[in-house]
Amino acid sequence: FLVLKISNVNWHSKLNKNAHHTADYSSTEVILRRGQPFSITLNFQTAVQCGDNFTFIASTGPSPAEALQTKSVFNISEEDASGWRATQEPSESGCMNITIFSPANAVIGRYKLKLQVLSGNKVSSTLLGQFVLLFNPWCPDDDVYMANEKERREYVLNDSGIIFQGLEKHIQEEAWNYGQFEEDILDISLAILDRSLNHREDPADDVSKRNSPVYVSRVISAMVNSNDEKGVVEGKWKGKFSSGTNPLQWNGSVTILRKWYRGRYKPVRYGQCWVFAGVMCTVLRSLGIPTRVITNFNSAHDSNVNLSIDKYVDTSGKTLRLTEDSVWNFHVWNESWFIRRDLGSFYDGWQVLDATPQERSKGIYRCGPASTRAIKEGDVNLDYDSSFVFAAVNADYVTWIHYSKKKKKKVYSDTRKIGKFISTKAVGTNSRMDVTVNYKYPEAGSLKERKVYKKALKLLHARSTGKRTKITRPRRRSLAARRQPAQIPSISGKLILNASPVIGQDILLRLALRNLTSNFKTVKVKLRASAIFYTRRPKAEILQLSRSIKLRSEEVKGTSFKIPYSQYKNSLMDDRKILVTALCETKEEAPLLVEKDIVLQDPFLTIKVLGPAVVHKAVGVEVTFTNPLSEVVTDCVLRAEGSGLLKEQLRIKVARMAPRESSTVQFEIIPYKSGTRQLQVDFVCTHFSDIKGFVMLDVAPSQ
Repeated sequence: FLVLKISNVNWHSKLNKNAHHTADYSSTEVILRRGQPFSITLNFQTAVQCGDNFTFIASTGPSPAEALQTKSVFNISEEDASGWRATQEPSESGCMNITIFSPANAVIGRYKLKLQVLSGNKVSSTLLGQFVLLFNPWCPDDDVYMANEKERREYVLNDSGIIFQGLEKHIQEEAWNYGQFEEDILDISLAILDRSLNHREDPADDVSKRNSPVYVSRVISAMVNSNDEKGVVEGKWKGKFSSGTNPLQWNGSVTILRKWYRGRYKPVRYGQCWVFAGVMCTVLRSLGIPTRVITNFNSAHDSNVNLSIDKYVDTSGKTLRLTEDSVWNFHVWNESWFIRRDLGSFYDGWQVLDATPQERSKGIYRCGPASTRAIKEGDVNLDYDSSFVFAAVNADYVTWIHYSKKKKKKVYSDTRKIGKFISTKAVGTNSRMDVTVNYKYPEAGSLKERKVYKKALKLLHARSTGKRTKITRPRRRSLAARRQPAQIPSISGKLILNASPVIGQDILLRLALRNLTSNFKTVKVKLRASAIFYTRRPKAEILQLSRSIKLRSEEVKGTSFKIPYSQYKNSLMDDRKILVTALCETKEEAPLLVEKDIVLQDPFLTIKVLGPAVVHKAVGVEVTFTNPLSEVVTDCVLRAEGSGLLKEQLRIKVARMAPRESSTVQFEIIPYKSGTRQLQVDFVCTHFSDIKGFVMLDVAPSQ
C-alpha cells in the first residue's frame, strides 16, 4: 500500500477572506463564514489521481462529537448528515484542489481540519490546519442573514460609530471605536464565550449550542458585565472612580477588551450603559452577528415591572428615594438581527440585548434577546426579558408629593414622557435615525397604544399570579387610582434657559407661569437645582430658593434666577447635568411640578488633518482646545485613537494651561487601513470632565 505524504497545504487565505468578507480582520488565521464554500489545495510528495479514499474531519471545542454537531466526518462528494461536504476540483499532478462546504447552521468557533487516507487496511491521519468559522449575514440560509448590502456594511463591517447621549431635547453624538477587526479582538470574543458560566459547567454542551445567534448573544449579554462570571466590564454609577477609569473617558472597545484579556480576565473598571453596549456591539460584530447601538431617552427602570414609575418629592421639590424605580435621561442597549426559531417568524428581525447589569434574568444579570416586534405588540410573556424592555419604553410616569407615610398627593405631570427619540446611527452616515416606531405605536393615548399597554399589563398580572415571580400585582382599585389623571392645576409653567449654558459660566434661567383662570392667584414657588447623574439620581444640592408670585386673571409672569459657577463647580458630575425643579402651589388647588434637565456645553475642540491620508504614509493632525475655566489647570492629557489609524491609544501630556487659554497640539498618524476612518480625540483633565471630538478621514490605499 501507498502512504501519501502532504508536503504543504495552501489555504488560499486572500482568496477565501475576500470571498467570505473577512479580509478586514488583522489576523494571519484563516477566517471563514458558515454556509459558504472555501478552497484549499493539498500538495503531495507523490503523484495522486483520485481522492475517493479521502475522509475529512472538521471538529471544534474540547470534546468534539458527531451527536453534538461539533464534529463532522465527510468524504469527497458525499454530504455528511450535518451538512458538511467536499468536492474535488480539476487539479495538476501532485496536488489536489478541494472545495469544502460548511452548513449554514454550523457551530461557530475555532475548528481543526484533518485528513484521513485509507490505503489498503491502514489509515493515516494528517492535521491540515485550523480555521475560525463565523456567522454569515451574506448567506440566505443563515439565521443572521441580512438582505441589504448597505446594512451589512454598516452593522457587520463598520468598525466605528456614534452613540447618542444627553437629553431628549439636547441629543449629543459621541464617537465610539468598535474596532472589531483589530488585532486580538476576534480571539478575545471567542475567549469571552469560553469564560462563560455555561462553558465552565458543561463545555461540550455549550459549544454545541453556538450555532444559534439567540444562544450566543444571550451568553455575550451576561459576559460583557462582571456581575456573575468575572465578565469584561465592572459597572459603577456612584462615588469616585479613582480605582479605575471614569466611564466617560473610554472612547472605544479595543482598549477595554485588550485590558481584560491581557489582565488574565480581571474585570475592567469601570463602565456605564454606553460602555457595555459599545463593547457588546464589538464582540457580536466580530462574530458576524449584525448589531447596532440604540439609545432610549427617558428610559424607565421598572424594578417591579408593574408598568408604572413612581417618583416622590418632598414639599420643597427634593427627589426622595422611596422606590427602586427610576427614569434615566438616556439608556443605551443593543439590537442584533436574526430570526427567532424559538418564537416564530413574526418575531424575526431586530432583537434587543442589554449587557448593563440592572435586573437578573433566570438568575443571571443579562437581558435579551427580546424581539422588538414582541415589545411593540405587548407580548411581554415571550423570551427573553421582553417585559423589562417593554417597561423601559412604555411605563407611565407618576409624580407624588410625599407629606408623610400616610399622606401623599399626586402631582400633575406628563405621565407619558417615557421612551422618547429612540435613536441609532443611520446606515452609511453619522446622522441620527429615529427607531421609536419599531418599539411602539404612536402615543398621546392612541387607541392602539393603550390597547397594547392593557394587553401587556394583563399578561404581567397573569404571570405574577400564575407563577411565583417578583412581579407585584397592583390591586384593581389602586391601579385605577394610579391611572386616573391628577387634578389639573389652575396654572401652567415652563423653565426657560436664557442661553446655552457653558461650563465655567453662570447659568441664567427664567420660570414663566401662566394663570389659566380669571381668578387672582398667589403662587408659592420652591426652586431647587441639583447636580445629577445621567440616571437622574441626585448627587448634590446646588441651590434652593423660595419665591411668591402674584398672578392676575390669565396673566403670564416670569421670575429670573441665576445658578452661579462658584455654586455648581464643586458639585457638578462628570456628565455635567443639572436638574432644576419648581414646585408651584396655590391655596386649595392641585400642585404643579415643573422640571428641566440642563446639560452644560463642552468648550470647543477642533481637529484638522494636515494633508491627504494614505495607507502607510505619515500625516499630521492638529488639535486646538481651550481651558474653559477662569483658573490655571495642570496635568492634562490629550488622547487619540481610531481603528485603522492608530494601533494603540496615543497620549500627549499638556503640562499647564492659563485661565481660558487656547492651546494647539500636533501629532502624526500612519494609517494602516483604507476606507472611511474615525479619529477620536479626547482632552482629559482632573479639573473638568473630558472634552471630546472626532473627525472622519477617507484613507486612500497605498500606491
